[in-house]
Amino acid sequence: MPVSHLTYPEAVVIGALQGVTELFPVSSHGHSVLLPALLGGRWARDLSVSAAESPYLAFIVGLHVATAVALLVFFWRDWVRILHGFGTSIRYRRISTPDERLAWMIILATIPVGVTGLVLEHTFRTVLGRPIPAAIFLAVNGVLLYGAERLRRRADQRTSIGGHGSVAVDQRIATGAFTGTTLVGAAQILALLPGISRSGVTMAAGLLKGLSHEDAARFSFLLATPVILAAGVLKLPDLFGPLGDGIRSQVIVGSLASGVAAYLAVRFLTRYFETRTLTPFAIYCVAAGLGSLAWLTLA
Repeated sequence: MPVSHLTYPEAVVIGALQGVTELFPVSSHGHSVLLPALLGGRWARDLSVSAAESPYLAFIVGLHVATAVALLVFFWRDWVRILHGFGTSIRYRRISTPDERLAWMIILATIPVGVTGLVLEHTFRTVLGRPIPAAIFLAVNGVLLYGAERLRRRADQRTSIGGHGSVAVDQRIATGAFTGTTLVGAAQILALLPGISRSGVTMAAGLLKGLSHEDAARFSFLLATPVILAAGVLKLPDLFGPLGDGIRSQVIVGSLASGVAAYLAVRFLTRYFETRTLTPFAIYCVAAGLGSLAWLTLA
């Protein structure tokens, strides 16, 4: 059943929310599940990502692609370097320069979530993609973020000596071990749970592996780009089938909003994490998760 009541202003609001929450460590999946449930009415009936044939899911797919495109645009110079590094690595059969190492780090770190997503994404979405589990996991996400911050303070951390430029950050990341960065990427598997943030868990894992906030945020965004893009493109055919009937124009408008919001979000966050921490996001997630849970169970 098409989402006929989804107006263009609503598409803009949902698109902007997706663009922001996908990159802020607060879980876009959790918000896409909780928002319709909290609004109630036809939103709760029609805008369900847990339904097997959900038009709303097709709409969200379009927004994910727009978010990935925004990341590619923001980091385009860096992706040119990384892809060039991958090319020289294949050509000369070596992994020696920072760009070559970073390219393979991203590839290896993406494999665990890619395989797990293909196998379990549908099960996780249909079984757990409901308001109450999403509220619980959103609160858990806050606990994970806060826990990573607390544990980080007790450990010796690498400092961000060498400047804040993208090349300097990538060189610092590339000096790490492949096993460590692969484990950071594997943390994205938790983001299959509604309410667990992809950027949040990868940043938390990066902090625990010794990265600074700035480096962890940047690596998180680089890791997220191929995963979000692949997931969106894989399900993009849904928009051209029955699920897309009646909402394709809304998808375009919503995707534009999502892309712009994601670009502004990543621009803000790359600067924010130069000097600040995950703690405010942790507090928000716990409060929003527990507040949503109380509303859904007691109201």
